[in-house]
Order: sequence, then C-alpha cells, then structure tokens
Amino acid sequence: MANSPASMGVFFESASNATACFHCGQPVPEHARYPICYKQRTEAACCRGCQAVAQTIIDSGQEAYYEHRTALPPTPQDAQAELEKLGLYDLPEIQQSFVRIEPENMREAALILENIVCAACVWLNERHISQLPGVLSVEINYATRRARVRWDSSRLKLSDILRAIQAIGYIAHPFDASKQEELFRKERNSAIKRLAIAGLGMMQVMMYALPTYTADPSEMTPDIVALMRWASLILTVPVIFYSAWPFFQGAWKDLKRRTLGMDVPVALGVGSAFLASVWATFTQQGDVYYDSVNMFIFLLLTGRFLELNARRRSAQAAEELVKLIPAVATRLPAWPARTEEVVPAAQLAPGDFVLIKPGESIPADGSLVEGTTSVVEVMLTGESEPRSRKPGEPLIGGTINQQNPVVMKVEKTGEETRLSAIVRLLDRAHSEKPKIGKMADRAASWFVGLLLLLTAIIAVVWYVIDPAKAFWITVSILVITCPCALGLATPAALTAATGRLTKLGLLTTRGHALETLAQVTDIVFDKTGTLTQGKLTLLAVEPASGYSREDVLSFAASLEAASEHPIAIAIRQASGRAIQPADMPVNHPGEGVEGKLGGRHYRLGKPAFAGAALPEVTFYPAATRLALTGPEGLIGWLILGDAIRPDAADAIVSLKALGIRVHLLSGDNESVARSVASSIGIDHVRAEAMPDDKLAYVKQLQAEKHVVAMVGDGINDAPVLAQAQVSIAMGEGTDVAQAAADMVMLGNRLVALSDGVGIARKTRAIIHQNLAWALGYNLIAIPLAALGHVTPWIAGIGMSASSLLVVLNALRLTHFQSSAMASSTTHAYTR
Repeated sequence: MANSPASMGVFFESASNATACFHCGQPVPEHARYPICYKQRTEAACCRGCQAVAQTIIDSGQEAYYEHRTALPPTPQDAQAELEKLGLYDLPEIQQSFVRIEPENMREAALILENIVCAACVWLNERHISQLPGVLSVEINYATRRARVRWDSSRLKLSDILRAIQAIGYIAHPFDASKQEELFRKERNSAIKRLAIAGLGMMQVMMYALPTYTADPSEMTPDIVALMRWASLILTVPVIFYSAWPFFQGAWKDLKRRTLGMDVPVALGVGSAFLASVWATFTQQGDVYYDSVNMFIFLLLTGRFLELNARRRSAQAAEELVKLIPAVATRLPAWPARTEEVVPAAQLAPGDFVLIKPGESIPADGSLVEGTTSVVEVMLTGESEPRSRKPGEPLIGGTINQQNPVVMKVEKTGEETRLSAIVRLLDRAHSEKPKIGKMADRAASWFVGLLLLLTAIIAVVWYVIDPAKAFWITVSILVITCPCALGLATPAALTAATGRLTKLGLLTTRGHALETLAQVTDIVFDKTGTLTQGKLTLLAVEPASGYSREDVLSFAASLEAASEHPIAIAIRQASGRAIQPADMPVNHPGEGVEGKLGGRHYRLGKPAFAGAALPEVTFYPAATRLALTGPEGLIGWLILGDAIRPDAADAIVSLKALGIRVHLLSGDNESVARSVASSIGIDHVRAEAMPDDKLAYVKQLQAEKHVVAMVGDGINDAPVLAQAQVSIAMGEGTDVAQAAADMVMLGNRLVALSDGVGIARKTRAIIHQNLAWALGYNLIAIPLAALGHVTPWIAGIGMSASSLLVVLNALRLTHFQSSAMASSTTHAYTR
C-alpha cells in the first residue's frame, strides 16, 4: 500500500524530533519558513528550492506524485535525481529565487556544492564545468562552498550543469542560506563521527601495539602476537572503511578524471600500509602497521576538522551578510488598509507594501512611504551610527529598523537587491585568484605527480639497500608531503582578509585587488562625491548685528518653502523646524527669491540681487554666499557648499603615515580645488581636469613606475577607474563607477582606505609566510623521510600540522588592526 505524505511525515517526526521536508524528507532547519500549500493544508519545506519545486508540481495538477510515491528519497542525492528527472530546475518560476537573468540569454545561478574537501576539489569542478559548451564562467568559493555559474541559456540548460557536477561525484543545490547552514552542520557532524571512530580505534590499537614494543621477545609467544594482530585488524577495519573512506573516494574520483589530486598520495600510503598489515596478519610473516595507520588517520582527520572550523570562521563575514534577509515579512495586501499577512520574504514582489516593526530586519530594497525611523546599517556599511529615514528615502534589505514601525514599498527583491549585489561581488573576489595564488595552484597540480615519481625512485633504492625498511619509508614519504598547505596558502588568507575588510565597510570585488593594493604608492582622489559629500549643504550662517542664527534660518526657509531647488532643500533641512511659507513668493532664476513675511518685504539670493555688499574677508572661498535682506537692510549671510567629509583629513593623514602620496583631481577651478586640498592636507593637485585629463594624469604616474589607486564616484570617473591598477568606488556612487571598480566603499568612510592598505600589506606578508612554510616544510620533510628518520605516524602529524598552521596563520587577519586603525588620533582642520 502506498504511503501518504502525512503518514510518512508522522513516521519521520517519531523517528527524530525534527520536522521532515514535505518534498525531500530531509530535516527542516530550525529557523526555516518555507510553507507549501497542499490540499488545503500547509506543509513544511527545508529550503526555497524544495518549496518552489513542490508548489510547482502541485499547482501544475501533478499532486498525484506525492500521493503515489512509495517512499521519501532516502538521501539528498536521490532527491536531487528526482528533481533532475522532472526537469523542474529549468522552469523560470523555480529559477526565480536563485538565478539572475541577464541580457542576451545570459543567466547566473548561485549554487551550493557538497563533498568539497580541499582546494583540488574546487579546481576539478571549475575545470569540469567550464568545459561545458555554453558555460561562460564558473567561480567557486572554497571557504563557503558557494558557486556562481554564468551560462548561455540558448545553448545549455541548468539541469545539464547540475548533472555534469553530479557525474564527477559532487552535488549542487540552489543556494539558500538555511540550507547552507544545514549542510555545514551535516559536514561537521560527519567529521566528528569519523574523528571519534578513528580516535577510539587509535587508542585501542595502541594498547595492543605497546606490548610488542616494550615486552621482552621471549615473553611474547606467537599465539599472543597473532591474537593482538587479529584484534588490531578488527579495530582498524571501521577506521579504514568509515573514517578514512573520504580519502579513498577522493582519490578514486581524481583517478577517474585522470588527475592527481591531494587525496591520491594519502590513499596510497594508508591503503598500502593497511593491505601490507592484513597480509602479514594472515600469513604470520612480516611487520604490521595498524598503530601507524590508525594514528595517521586520526591526526589527519583532526587537522581537517580544525581546518573546517577555521575555514568557517574566515568566511563568516560573507555568511553573515547572506543571513541578514529575514525568513518572513509582514505584507499589507490591501494598502492603505491595515490588513496584515505573514509571508516568506522570498515571495515579496516589487510593488508590495510591507510593515516593518522596531527591531525587525528590512526584507527587501524599497522606499519608506509612512513613518520616520532610524536604521542600523553597520553590517552593510561598517558605520555603527544609526541613520534617520523619512518618507521618500530608501531602505536597504538586510538593515535593521531601530525606532518606529514603518511601511515600505518594495522595489527590488532576490538577486536584484543591493545585499545580493554585495554578496555576488564578494563571491567573485573570493573565487578570482591573484597571480601568486595561480602560481601556487599550478605548483600544487604538478607537485603530486613529481612526488609519486620521486617516491617510486626512493622505494627502489631502499629495496636495494635494506628491503625491511623500504615499505614504511615509502609510506612515510607519501603521507608527509601532501600539497594541501600549498593549495590553501593563498585562498585562506584572501578569504579572511576580505571578510575583515567587509566588516570595516570596504568591499573587495576582484581577486587581484588586495595583492595590488599592498603595492600602491600613490592614491588619486576625485573631489566631488569622494572627498566631499556630493550634495549641497549649509556650511555656516553669519547673522548681522541684532539677529540670531535662528532668525536668519527661519526667514530664509520661509522664502524657500515652495521651491525644490537644491539650495532651497539644503536651507529647509538645516532649519529643522516647522516652516511658515512666505506670501507672494517670486523666484528669479539665477538670482534669488523674494516674498513677504508679516507684510514686510524680504529678499534672499546673490549679494547684488539682495542689495548687499560682500565682506572683505571670507573663510569660505569655495562656497556659495547668499545674502538675506529686509526693510532694515542686511539680516545675515548663508554659506552653502559641498561639505568635505568629516573624516577626510584623518584619512589623508593615515595614508601619508603609510608612505603613500595623495593626489586630488578636480573639474573645479584652481582656487576651489586648492582650497579643498589645503584644508585636508593634500599636496598634489590638478584642477579643471576633464575625464581625458584625469586619465592622462594617472597614465603619467604609471609611466613613472608608480602603482596607482584611484578613488571616484561618478560616470565620468569610470575610464580613469579602469586605468588605475586598483580602482575604488564610493558606495553612494553610480552603478557604472562601481562596475568598473575593484573595491567599493560601502559606508563612504574614507578612513577605511588606510585600513584596507594596512590589511592588504599584512595579507601579502601572510601569503608569503604560508607559501614559504609550505615549500620549506616539504624541502625539509622529504629528505628526512627518504633517509628513514620519519615514521608514518610522525608523517601524519607533520602533514596535518602543515595544513592547519597555514589556516590558523591566515585567521590572524580576522582580528588584524593596522596602525591607522589602532590609532585614536583625530585631526581637526580649519576651513
């Protein structure tokens, strides 16, 4: 009799205390909320993919699939196979949650890969997928297991890509944050179980091996020796066929693909030692190596387990970004009516209205339509101070509403949000390798082949010299020289560094950026929108005798109450109080505005228009001065301009302290550019510079052998950003500038630049340390093993320690502070 979904659900809940996914049968993560509507009831799904697949099956009239299937898929692989047979991953409604549509049939999918155990797995998958016809690019982040694949949908289907990945022994899922967390827990639990079995086996086998090393030979009768060998064999079997099985699986996958991965020498060493011990046990001749085999496997698994946790920590910044979007949102389907419904955030669409309560995360990008509040954006921008928001202003998905309940109109969801764009750029930076990383990967790829050849030669030589030592020396060489440390040296450091910089508000979007930033000698700034805030603000108010600052602002705001000119907006924002509009206001374009207040006539505008004379001494040569006059004459001056960013001077001081020359390029006139540069300490200035002039300036610096970083924000900065060795765009700049940039300043904190240079230099030093350690270790370990000074279990310690040391060294970057960051020095400047 066929099992109904309900009955199978009861079975799963009774078998374990976790709710089972209605579609695939896997446990539903604790905080996952993916409801499926089935026969007027709600079922739970473990991820967006299963939710979308199940709902599509039901909505298309094929719910009989769930009524007549005889069992839930026993493994995720079987669930994956079911979906591929149905071809549902190729349906647009299924792809909506994890595939981004680009022009000309281009698609980009975010996936999670299972069974990735080392850097060689990443290399194999990237190489295999990129060979498929129609695949444009594939980037896999080793630390997070997240992959991004771009392909031409007119030549290739997504299901074909998933099948190709499965064909080489890996499993790909649509990306989902809760699913990724579940996969990590599954990987960690599996690692703990394998480590526990290996530890128990090692301790028990060592108990049997110890008497053979310490007892007098005359006391160890042959039957006692045989008994201990058989007991050791029985205890070693589960260690080999369970704990060490991933090494054999990895080696077999490599050999089937005709490649020599990092698991091949491990599998050869462990397998040959175990088989030789089994032969000696059955024949009662020769030595056994059960203790060395168990100890080596335990030490290797310990190293990989610690590496797993360290890798998780290094990628934590990217993972925290992914989790910022809440699972559910409160939608207002009949706005402006207050009818509320709680829906998965993934189901929100542009045009929806959402209620966001204090303390809740904003579920999508949109604009505020009702209420005022403050928003915490620290996870996206690195700025700890909340930002005030009022109707009409933007809200960013993933930030936190701190103060009041507000209503937002959704504008962008899913892969179109700013948060998704940041994660995509971060993934691209993690997966793109700098030159030194590519060199290490190439070295690791031929290292294994050279190692096997060298091992064979040494084995033959020792067989001639001393056959009794030949075997265990061969095993020691195979075990001790695994190139994992070489493959991890660069990606581990880059992942930790980019995560640290993201928390500080400096997003790395290209793999070469950190490597090149560490070598920068000159940083070139654009002025407007980069060193300045890029918008007109009220810099100062100078009231005439007998008037206060509040009087001047009140009169000016009333005259500008009906205008949308940038000057009017800046004055009203500075006023910060209720405004009584002037009577009969008249706007004079290019001159000013006039009107009546309390029956008296007032003018605001250029000095000549208002009937005032400019003061002889001015402290704001780059600003716009407006005169406010009334029946009694001058009331006061309002000085407006593009204000310099508060931390600009501190940033310049920090960069100079790092030995970097700072330049300013501006399209403004000479006096304005010089005034801004002198106020914040920049010595090299080029004024009245058009885009071509900026490009020529940077090229001239490069011709003089300088390594140049360019910081800009506008469309006109895109050519010079592309020319610089490292380009940095402001987070509030144009999309064109950000697309051309290697790094993006999310929070517009200029002091993050000096932080970035300090961390980049430390990253370069750590990569060099890691590579030096990996190469030096092998140069010392191979001769020692070849001379017979290293036993197999010591070789296991050496191999595990080499990989772990590389990762732990890289983790120092997650808490690194440059001298600029550590300093609390503030730099006040005088206008």
